[in-house]
Amino acid sequence: MSPLKFVIFSFLSLLFLACGGEKDPSKLFQIELSDRKNTFAQNDTVLLRIKNRKDLSIEKVSFSINGQTLPYADGAIVLNTPSLGNQLLKASFSFDGTAVEIDKKIKVLSSKAPKLYTYNIINEFPHDIKAFTQGLEFYNDTLYESTGREGTSFVRKVDFTSGKILQETALDATYFGEGITVLDNTVYQLSWQNRTGFLYDATNLKPKGKFQYGESREGWGLCNDGKQLYKSDGTEKIWLLNPKTLQEEGYIQTVTNKSIFNKANELEYVDGKIYANVWQKESMMIIDAKSGAIEGVVNFGGLRKKVTQHDQLDVLNGVAYNPARNTFFVTGKNWDKLFEVEIIPRD
Repeated sequence: MSPLKFVIFSFLSLLFLACGGEKDPSKLFQIELSDRKNTFAQNDTVLLRIKNRKDLSIEKVSFSINGQTLPYADGAIVLNTPSLGNQLLKASFSFDGTAVEIDKKIKVLSSKAPKLYTYNIINEFPHDIKAFTQGLEFYNDTLYESTGREGTSFVRKVDFTSGKILQETALDATYFGEGITVLDNTVYQLSWQNRTGFLYDATNLKPKGKFQYGESREGWGLCNDGKQLYKSDGTEKIWLLNPKTLQEEGYIQTVTNKSIFNKANELEYVDGKIYANVWQKESMMIIDAKSGAIEGVVNFGGLRKKVTQHDQLDVLNGVAYNPARNTFFVTGKNWDKLFEVEIIPRD
Protein backbone atom coordinates (compact mmCIF):
# COMPACT_ATOMS: atom_id res chain seq x y z
CA MET A 1 0.00 0.00 0.00
CA SER A 2 1.38 3.37 -1.02
CA PRO A 3 1.81 6.09 1.61
CA LEU A 4 -1.04 8.11 0.05
CA LYS A 5 -3.46 5.14 0.09
CA PHE A 6 -2.53 4.40 3.71
CA VAL A 7 -3.32 7.97 4.77
CA ILE A 8 -6.66 7.87 2.92
CA PHE A 9 -7.56 4.49 4.45
CA SER A 10 -6.70 5.69 7.97
CA PHE A 11 -8.79 8.86 7.51
CA LEU A 12 -11.80 6.89 6.25
CA SER A 13 -11.50 4.43 9.17
CA LEU A 14 -11.52 7.25 11.69
CA LEU A 15 -14.47 8.87 9.93
CA PHE A 16 -16.38 5.55 10.03
CA LEU A 17 -15.83 5.21 13.77
CA ALA A 18 -16.83 8.82 14.42
CA CYS A 19 -20.07 8.28 12.51
CA GLY A 20 -21.19 5.32 14.59
CA GLY A 21 -19.21 2.38 13.24
CA GLU A 22 -17.73 1.57 16.67
CA LYS A 23 -18.33 -2.08 17.59
CA ASP A 24 -16.40 -2.28 20.88
CA PRO A 25 -19.14 -2.81 23.55
CA SER A 26 -17.09 -0.97 26.20
CA LYS A 27 -17.17 2.12 23.98
CA LEU A 28 -20.87 1.86 23.19
CA PHE A 29 -22.32 0.81 26.56
CA GLN A 30 -21.60 1.26 30.25
CA ILE A 31 -23.26 0.16 33.48
CA GLU A 32 -24.37 3.27 35.35
CA LEU A 33 -25.31 2.83 39.02
CA SER A 34 -27.58 4.94 41.17
CA ASP A 35 -25.87 7.99 42.70
CA ARG A 36 -22.72 6.89 40.84
CA LYS A 37 -21.69 4.81 43.89
CA ASN A 38 -19.68 1.62 43.65
CA THR A 39 -19.95 0.40 47.27
CA PHE A 40 -23.07 -1.37 48.54
CA ALA A 41 -24.25 -3.78 51.23
CA GLN A 42 -25.31 -7.36 50.64
CA ASN A 43 -29.01 -7.54 49.63
CA ASP A 44 -29.15 -3.84 48.75
CA THR A 45 -31.59 -2.87 45.98
CA VAL A 46 -29.62 -0.84 43.45
CA LEU A 47 -31.03 1.32 40.68
CA LEU A 48 -29.02 1.09 37.48
CA ARG A 49 -29.19 1.37 33.73
CA ILE A 50 -27.20 0.56 30.63
CA LYS A 51 -25.77 3.85 29.44
CA ASN A 52 -26.20 3.72 25.67
CA ARG A 53 -23.96 6.17 23.81
CA LYS A 54 -25.57 5.62 20.40
CA ASP A 55 -29.17 5.07 21.56
CA LEU A 56 -29.10 1.56 20.11
CA SER A 57 -31.95 -0.87 20.69
CA ILE A 58 -30.98 -3.55 23.26
CA GLU A 59 -32.91 -6.52 24.62
CA LYS A 60 -32.70 -9.57 26.90
CA VAL A 61 -30.86 -7.68 29.66
CA SER A 62 -29.66 -9.58 32.74
CA PHE A 63 -27.15 -8.92 35.52
CA SER A 64 -24.91 -11.35 37.40
CA ILE A 65 -21.99 -11.67 39.82
CA ASN A 66 -19.75 -14.75 39.71
CA GLY A 67 -22.17 -16.48 37.36
CA GLN A 68 -25.17 -15.96 39.68
CA THR A 69 -28.02 -14.07 38.01
CA LEU A 70 -29.37 -11.25 40.18
CA PRO A 71 -33.07 -10.38 40.49
CA TYR A 72 -33.77 -7.51 38.07
CA ALA A 73 -37.01 -5.56 37.70
CA ASP A 74 -38.12 -1.96 37.20
CA GLY A 75 -34.59 -0.78 36.55
CA ALA A 76 -33.14 -2.23 39.77
CA ILE A 77 -31.17 -5.28 40.89
CA VAL A 78 -30.98 -6.95 44.30
CA LEU A 79 -27.44 -7.77 45.46
CA ASN A 80 -28.38 -11.13 46.98
CA THR A 81 -25.03 -12.61 45.98
CA PRO A 82 -23.27 -14.74 48.61
CA SER A 83 -19.93 -13.34 47.41
CA LEU A 84 -18.72 -10.22 49.24
CA GLY A 85 -15.77 -7.90 48.69
CA ASN A 86 -14.46 -6.68 45.35
CA GLN A 87 -16.76 -8.03 42.63
CA LEU A 88 -17.44 -7.70 38.91
CA LEU A 89 -21.04 -6.85 38.14
CA LYS A 90 -21.75 -8.16 34.64
CA ALA A 91 -24.50 -7.06 32.27
CA SER A 92 -25.49 -9.39 29.44
CA PHE A 93 -27.78 -8.32 26.59
CA SER A 94 -28.07 -8.32 22.84
CA PHE A 95 -28.26 -5.64 20.18
CA ASP A 96 -28.34 -5.92 16.43
CA GLY A 97 -28.44 -9.72 16.81
CA THR A 98 -25.15 -9.75 18.73
CA ALA A 99 -24.65 -10.98 22.30
CA VAL A 100 -22.81 -8.45 24.44
CA GLU A 101 -21.31 -8.60 27.93
CA ILE A 102 -19.93 -5.62 29.83
CA ASP A 103 -18.87 -5.28 33.47
CA LYS A 104 -18.27 -2.82 36.28
CA LYS A 105 -16.18 -3.12 39.44
CA ILE A 106 -18.15 -2.76 42.67
CA LYS A 107 -17.70 -3.52 46.36
CA VAL A 108 -20.27 -5.58 48.26
CA LEU A 109 -19.94 -5.27 52.04
CA SER A 110 -21.67 -7.01 54.92
CA SER A 111 -25.12 -5.76 55.84
CA LYS A 112 -24.40 -5.99 59.58
CA ALA A 113 -21.71 -4.67 61.91
CA PRO A 114 -19.62 -7.32 63.72
CA LYS A 115 -20.73 -8.30 67.21
CA LEU A 116 -18.22 -7.72 70.00
CA TYR A 117 -16.94 -10.50 72.28
CA THR A 118 -14.55 -10.92 75.17
CA TYR A 119 -13.16 -14.00 76.98
CA ASN A 120 -12.95 -15.89 80.24
CA ILE A 121 -9.86 -17.90 81.10
CA ILE A 122 -10.75 -21.45 82.11
CA ASN A 123 -7.25 -22.94 82.41
CA GLU A 124 -3.61 -22.04 81.93
CA PHE A 125 -1.11 -24.64 80.68
CA PRO A 126 2.68 -24.57 80.09
CA HIS A 127 3.85 -23.66 76.60
CA ASP A 128 7.29 -23.73 74.99
CA ILE A 129 8.64 -20.20 75.43
CA LYS A 130 10.89 -20.70 72.39
CA ALA A 131 8.00 -21.62 70.09
CA PHE A 132 7.32 -18.86 67.56
CA THR A 133 3.78 -20.18 67.18
CA GLN A 134 2.24 -19.98 63.69
CA GLY A 135 -0.34 -22.76 63.67
CA LEU A 136 -2.33 -24.62 66.32
CA GLU A 137 -4.93 -27.38 65.94
CA PHE A 138 -6.40 -30.34 67.83
CA TYR A 139 -6.75 -33.65 65.99
CA ASN A 140 -7.89 -36.82 67.77
CA ASP A 141 -7.48 -34.91 71.06
CA THR A 142 -3.79 -34.24 70.36
CA LEU A 143 -2.49 -30.70 69.93
CA TYR A 144 -0.51 -30.07 66.74
CA GLU A 145 1.63 -26.94 66.49
CA SER A 146 3.64 -25.23 63.78
CA THR A 147 6.43 -22.76 64.57
CA GLY A 148 8.19 -20.19 62.43
CA ARG A 149 11.39 -18.34 61.62
CA GLU A 150 14.18 -19.77 59.48
CA GLY A 151 16.10 -22.38 61.45
CA THR A 152 13.49 -22.78 64.19
CA SER A 153 10.50 -23.95 62.12
CA PHE A 154 8.91 -27.21 63.26
CA VAL A 155 5.71 -29.17 63.04
CA ARG A 156 5.09 -30.97 66.33
CA LYS A 157 2.66 -32.93 68.49
CA VAL A 158 2.28 -31.58 72.02
CA ASP A 159 0.80 -32.79 75.30
CA PHE A 160 -1.14 -29.60 75.95
CA THR A 161 -1.55 -30.30 79.69
CA SER A 162 2.21 -30.36 80.33
CA GLY A 163 3.62 -28.56 77.29
CA LYS A 164 5.80 -31.61 76.55
CA ILE A 165 6.77 -32.10 72.90
CA LEU A 166 5.75 -35.63 71.93
CA GLN A 167 7.08 -35.65 68.35
CA GLU A 168 8.44 -33.04 65.98
CA THR A 169 9.83 -32.65 62.49
CA ALA A 170 12.01 -29.71 61.49
CA LEU A 171 11.77 -27.78 58.25
CA ASP A 172 14.87 -27.04 56.25
CA ALA A 173 16.48 -23.85 57.59
CA THR A 174 15.60 -22.01 54.35
CA TYR A 175 11.87 -22.18 55.20
CA PHE A 176 9.85 -19.98 57.55
CA GLY A 177 7.06 -22.22 58.88
CA GLU A 178 3.48 -20.94 58.99
CA GLY A 179 -0.02 -22.31 59.61
CA ILE A 180 -1.12 -25.94 59.79
CA THR A 181 -4.27 -28.01 59.60
CA VAL A 182 -4.94 -31.76 59.90
CA LEU A 183 -7.39 -33.68 57.70
CA ASP A 184 -7.75 -37.43 57.10
CA ASN A 185 -4.54 -38.19 59.01
CA THR A 186 -2.51 -35.73 56.92
CA VAL A 187 -0.89 -32.61 58.37
CA TYR A 188 -0.74 -29.70 55.94
CA GLN A 189 1.83 -27.00 56.73
CA LEU A 190 2.59 -23.71 54.97
CA SER A 191 5.79 -21.76 54.55
CA TRP A 192 5.67 -17.99 54.50
CA GLN A 193 7.29 -16.61 51.34
CA ASN A 194 8.70 -19.72 49.66
CA ARG A 195 5.33 -20.51 48.03
CA THR A 196 5.70 -24.11 49.23
CA GLY A 197 3.53 -26.26 51.47
CA PHE A 198 4.35 -29.57 53.16
CA LEU A 199 2.44 -32.78 53.93
CA TYR A 200 3.12 -35.13 56.86
CA ASP A 201 1.66 -38.33 58.24
CA ALA A 202 -0.29 -37.23 61.30
CA THR A 203 0.65 -40.43 63.18
CA ASN A 204 4.42 -39.98 63.11
CA LEU A 205 5.01 -36.59 61.38
CA LYS A 206 7.03 -38.22 58.62
CA PRO A 207 7.11 -36.01 55.49
CA LYS A 208 5.04 -37.33 52.60
CA GLY A 209 5.07 -34.60 50.00
CA LYS A 210 5.14 -30.94 49.03
CA PHE A 211 2.88 -28.64 47.07
CA GLN A 212 3.21 -25.24 45.40
CA TYR A 213 0.91 -22.27 45.82
CA GLY A 214 -1.22 -21.06 42.94
CA GLU A 215 -2.36 -17.44 42.79
CA SER A 216 -2.22 -16.84 46.54
CA ARG A 217 0.51 -14.44 47.50
CA GLU A 218 2.03 -16.02 50.61
CA GLY A 219 1.37 -18.68 53.24
CA TRP A 220 -0.17 -17.49 56.54
CA GLY A 221 -2.94 -19.56 58.15
CA LEU A 222 -4.68 -22.89 57.43
CA CYS A 223 -7.83 -24.66 58.59
CA ASN A 224 -10.36 -27.13 57.17
CA ASP A 225 -14.07 -27.93 57.31
CA GLY A 226 -13.64 -31.68 56.83
CA LYS A 227 -13.85 -31.36 53.05
CA GLN A 228 -11.67 -28.49 51.90
CA LEU A 229 -8.83 -26.34 53.19
CA TYR A 230 -8.92 -22.59 53.83
CA LYS A 231 -5.70 -20.60 53.41
CA SER A 232 -4.96 -16.98 54.34
CA ASP A 233 -2.19 -15.17 52.49
CA GLY A 234 -1.85 -11.69 53.99
CA THR A 235 -4.49 -10.13 51.77
CA GLU A 236 -8.26 -9.85 52.08
CA LYS A 237 -8.58 -13.26 50.44
CA ILE A 238 -9.01 -16.63 52.13
CA TRP A 239 -8.39 -19.29 49.50
CA LEU A 240 -10.27 -22.58 49.14
CA LEU A 241 -7.93 -25.51 48.44
CA ASN A 242 -8.77 -29.00 47.28
CA PRO A 243 -7.03 -31.29 49.84
CA LYS A 244 -6.37 -33.95 47.19
CA THR A 245 -4.93 -31.79 44.42
CA LEU A 246 -3.92 -28.79 46.57
CA GLN A 247 -5.25 -26.56 43.80
CA GLU A 248 -6.84 -23.23 44.71
CA GLU A 249 -10.49 -23.49 43.68
CA GLY A 250 -11.67 -20.00 44.61
CA TYR A 251 -11.63 -17.66 47.56
CA ILE A 252 -13.75 -15.58 49.89
CA GLN A 253 -12.93 -12.02 50.92
CA THR A 254 -13.07 -10.83 54.52
CA VAL A 255 -15.30 -7.76 54.91
CA THR A 256 -17.18 -5.77 57.52
CA ASN A 257 -20.13 -3.49 56.98
CA LYS A 258 -17.65 -0.65 56.40
CA SER A 259 -14.61 -2.00 54.58
CA ILE A 260 -12.67 -4.89 53.08
CA PHE A 261 -10.24 -6.23 55.70
CA ASN A 262 -6.84 -7.85 55.07
CA LYS A 263 -5.44 -8.93 58.44
CA ALA A 264 -6.57 -12.58 58.80
CA ASN A 265 -3.64 -14.66 60.06
CA GLU A 266 -3.87 -18.04 61.89
CA LEU A 267 -7.16 -19.83 61.22
CA GLU A 268 -9.52 -22.31 62.89
CA TYR A 269 -12.81 -23.64 61.48
CA VAL A 270 -15.78 -24.34 63.79
CA ASP A 271 -19.40 -24.89 62.72
CA GLY A 272 -19.37 -22.81 59.54
CA LYS A 273 -17.23 -20.03 60.98
CA ILE A 274 -13.54 -19.26 60.56
CA TYR A 275 -11.84 -17.92 63.68
CA ALA A 276 -8.85 -15.84 62.58
CA ASN A 277 -6.19 -14.08 64.60
CA VAL A 278 -5.89 -10.46 63.51
CA TRP A 279 -2.28 -9.89 62.46
CA GLN A 280 -0.32 -7.85 65.03
CA LYS A 281 -3.42 -7.35 67.20
CA GLU A 282 -4.74 -8.88 70.43
CA SER A 283 -7.99 -9.82 68.76
CA MET A 284 -9.65 -12.49 66.67
CA MET A 285 -12.29 -12.31 63.92
CA ILE A 286 -15.26 -14.63 63.53
CA ILE A 287 -15.83 -14.97 59.78
CA ASP A 288 -18.69 -16.60 57.90
CA ALA A 289 -16.95 -19.27 55.83
CA LYS A 290 -19.30 -18.89 52.86
CA SER A 291 -19.61 -15.13 52.43
CA GLY A 292 -16.49 -13.79 54.14
CA ALA A 293 -18.56 -11.47 56.35
CA ILE A 294 -16.82 -10.68 59.65
CA GLU A 295 -19.64 -11.43 62.05
CA GLY A 296 -17.76 -10.96 65.29
CA VAL A 297 -14.56 -9.62 66.86
CA VAL A 298 -13.08 -11.09 70.06
CA ASN A 299 -10.98 -8.72 72.17
CA PHE A 300 -8.12 -10.63 73.81
CA GLY A 301 -6.68 -7.49 75.40
CA GLY A 302 -4.69 -8.14 78.56
CA LEU A 303 -3.84 -11.77 77.76
CA ARG A 304 -0.26 -11.01 76.76
CA LYS A 305 0.39 -9.41 80.16
CA LYS A 306 -0.34 -12.74 81.84
CA VAL A 307 2.73 -14.48 80.36
CA THR A 308 6.40 -14.08 81.27
CA GLN A 309 7.70 -10.80 79.85
CA HIS A 310 11.01 -11.08 77.96
CA ASP A 311 12.80 -9.49 75.01
CA GLN A 312 11.67 -12.16 72.52
CA LEU A 313 8.00 -11.97 73.46
CA ASP A 314 5.80 -11.38 70.42
CA VAL A 315 2.13 -11.08 69.47
CA LEU A 316 -0.94 -13.25 70.08
CA ASN A 317 -1.01 -16.00 67.45
CA GLY A 318 -2.45 -19.51 67.52
CA VAL A 319 -6.04 -20.61 67.96
CA ALA A 320 -7.30 -24.18 68.32
CA TYR A 321 -10.75 -25.53 69.12
CA ASN A 322 -11.08 -28.64 71.27
CA PRO A 323 -14.41 -30.30 70.36
CA ALA A 324 -14.31 -32.66 73.32
CA ARG A 325 -14.13 -29.74 75.76
CA ASN A 326 -16.05 -27.25 73.60
CA THR A 327 -13.45 -24.58 74.32
CA PHE A 328 -10.77 -22.62 72.48
CA PHE A 329 -7.05 -22.65 73.18
CA VAL A 330 -4.94 -19.59 72.36
CA THR A 331 -1.31 -18.61 72.76
CA GLY A 332 1.27 -16.34 71.17
CA LYS A 333 4.74 -16.21 69.69
CA ASN A 334 7.27 -17.09 72.40
CA TRP A 335 4.60 -17.21 75.09
CA ASP A 336 5.20 -19.55 78.03
CA LYS A 337 1.47 -20.19 78.55
CA LEU A 338 -1.35 -21.78 76.58
CA PHE A 339 -4.78 -20.48 77.61
CA GLU A 340 -8.03 -22.42 77.51
CA VAL A 341 -10.79 -19.84 77.11
CA GLU A 342 -14.48 -19.43 76.53
CA ILE A 343 -15.65 -16.69 74.18
CA ILE A 344 -18.56 -14.65 75.52
CA PRO A 345 -20.56 -11.65 74.24
CA ARG A 346 -19.37 -8.33 75.59
CA ASP A 347 -21.83 -6.51 77.84
